[in-house]
Amino acid sequence: MSEPRTAQHRRRRSRTALAVGVPLALTAAGAFAYGGDLGVLGSTALQASAATAAAPAWAADTADGFASVDSLGQNGTYGGRGGQIVTVTTQAELEKYATATQPYVIVVAGTIAMNPVGKEIKVQSDKTIVGRGTAGHIVGGGFFLGQGVHNVIIRNLTIRDAYQGVWNDKDHDFDAIQMDGAHHVWIDHNDLRHMADGLIDVRKDSTNVTVSWNKLSDNNKTFGIGWTENVKTDITIHHNWIRETEQRNPSTDNAAHAHLYNNFLEDAPNTSIGSSYGNYSRGSTKMVLENSYFQGVKNPVIKDSGASIVQRGSAFSGTSGRNESGGSAFDPKAYYSYGLDKAADVPGLLRSGAGPRASIGTTAASTRAAAATTLTVAQDGSGQYRTVQAAVNAVPANNPSRVVIAVKPGTYRELVKVPSNKPHVTIQGTGGSRKDTTIVYNNASGTPKPGGGTYGTGGSATVAVEADDFQARNLTISNDFDEKANQNIKDQQAVALRTAADKVFLDGIIVSGDQDTLLLDTASKDRLGRVYVANSYVIGNVDFIFGRATAVVDKSVITLKKRWNGTSAGYIAAPSTAANRKGFLIANSTVNGDVSAGSFHLGRPWHAGGDASLDPQATVRNTSLSNAIKSAPWTDMSGFSWKDDRFAEYKNSGAGAGPASSDRPHLTDAQAANQEVADWLAGWTPSAS
Repeated sequence: MSEPRTAQHRRRRSRTALAVGVPLALTAAGAFAYGGDLGVLGSTALQASAATAAAPAWAADTADGFASVDSLGQNGTYGGRGGQIVTVTTQAELEKYATATQPYVIVVAGTIAMNPVGKEIKVQSDKTIVGRGTAGHIVGGGFFLGQGVHNVIIRNLTIRDAYQGVWNDKDHDFDAIQMDGAHHVWIDHNDLRHMADGLIDVRKDSTNVTVSWNKLSDNNKTFGIGWTENVKTDITIHHNWIRETEQRNPSTDNAAHAHLYNNFLEDAPNTSIGSSYGNYSRGSTKMVLENSYFQGVKNPVIKDSGASIVQRGSAFSGTSGRNESGGSAFDPKAYYSYGLDKAADVPGLLRSGAGPRASIGTTAASTRAAAATTLTVAQDGSGQYRTVQAAVNAVPANNPSRVVIAVKPGTYRELVKVPSNKPHVTIQGTGGSRKDTTIVYNNASGTPKPGGGTYGTGGSATVAVEADDFQARNLTISNDFDEKANQNIKDQQAVALRTAADKVFLDGIIVSGDQDTLLLDTASKDRLGRVYVANSYVIGNVDFIFGRATAVVDKSVITLKKRWNGTSAGYIAAPSTAANRKGFLIANSTVNGDVSAGSFHLGRPWHAGGDASLDPQATVRNTSLSNAIKSAPWTDMSGFSWKDDRFAEYKNSGAGAGPASSDRPHLTDAQAANQEVADWLAGWTPSAS
């Protein structure tokens, strides 16, 4: 939320109902959850005719790691999401859709033998290529992603057997997946083996790549990265099982940021292929290596003199030769959130969870989470996870019932996102007080992002909730961005908690910040998003409860803060309600704080983007108001008059309350009877679970 500007828009009253229908492409982009059995796509699925059908749940999956970072004009990696779904069984069909200019979700439903051997299909942007169950095999060839190709997902496939009888084959450059100048690529849950050259080549400034949960085996050159003078590539490599491979495991040359974690490198004795080295940081690469497991590997970790490797938490069993680290690297959490499994658990996780799945998403980690009703987080290692995000990551996609993430006391400085495909999650502090457990970060709207640009208001959130039926209790969620120390940053909105979901219950928590503390939003303008905040504290100064949700703040304390320079002035609520929806209801609560008398407004209308069709609403009732509240408690915003929208009070008390007037409308008893908490919740009864 920005400060008010010179009036440029005047209210044009519109009561036109919003259209509730959206195209299939938009529905697939925003509504489908993660998971689902790929096997359901059999003979009844779309064939190569490319007829339109509802997208399966997994078609909405998006990448993690560097492939999720907003850069180069691409906000994350989601492949062909929203495009037509086609099932292919021949090379001609696969080439037709993979090389098309429009987005496609391409399901490989059987074994496709490439002709000629070594053929690499030139995949174009905006594609998801995924195997149906474990049936999708590409034999004797693979895929090529050329300059500028972006937003590609390759999942759940077996790509194999282009080997021509000579290891380190210079005459047959047959890779499973090769990238030359591509960006935003996710390679996930594949089995890549026995190729003539490399299994994966990430070359010529390819960047924003994530490689996860793959089996890479039976090969000479596993995984090469770089081969460029430019130090540009950003890559995440996690939860891969690399076994019986000689070199490039991976070899990372001149990568700007290489983050390797929870990989399992295995060289079994008495086999025909022996390792010459494991993870290699070359040139000017900056590498962070965390919680991987090395079994029997020669020279498990090596680096050039100009390269960096920061090692943390890995395990080495039966290894020999060089094991090196040194130099400075980077903090992966400055770019994205992630969670770590313990190194000792990695072999078991990957033996059971890497490679193609009969039902995608059923990794060992998600299976483990599915069996538990409670996941424990503790910084000292006494829980299952050390970070909140790691526990969220372990919640199985499309989980059908409540998963409680119990967070032991401590300050967790991290970004947490609960994606839309993980409903029924509770994050609960286990301390005696809501102050004992704190999740905190310090991004602001104008904070520069590592890949360029800034976070924006919504992107600045410490905790972002996009999943329905979410609950939080007995903890503090904070954004401690320091406005005084960052006067060079123009846009200082800094969100502590953002919700964009329905049936969100915030019970007994503290949400703390300055400007734009609590963003209560919806998944889209035409979607309902109900939020119930109870027995909680919300702390801030400018527009610090804002958004388009249908939200109740009940039996809570709203605490007003001075600004960074010690002045007292601000606004509590800035609703951005769609027409014919309910906005904000503050009921049975207290407004207080150490600020000057008559310095705060109850709220103002936020017409996001200058949208005159919105009809912001805020009602404050049965609430004790301190003398900080102005006698005319509502005010205009960005050229829109509060009097054209829906702002009212009812039976408030305290020094800041006042009689009805044209500047202070009160509800009648009859009107108030239709503005109760139950009216806002519309049939939903929040209950702790």
